[in-house]
Amino acid sequence: MSEQLLTAEDVSAMLGMGTDWIYAQVRADRIPHVRLGRYVRFRAGSIERWLSEIERTATMGATNRRRGAAGTAPGTAQEE
Repeated sequence: MSEQLLTAEDVSAMLGMGTDWIYAQVRADRIPHVRLGRYVRFRAGSIERWLSEIERTATMGATNRRRGAAGTAPGTAQEE
């Protein structure tokens, strides 16, 4: 295995979030993780890709909000 598995404490330090938050994300199946019996571990590459996807989605959402739901500038109405 070329990539060492991380603990929740490692991911907590990496993200600047508490371990309680990390475990809550695991329970909700929102963060990529590997369950090894009663242990939960994380791959650094998976966490980085997950963060990139969140960032990309947030950026796209902000762009769509600026354009308006129908692809128009905010405050402009489309005539039918």
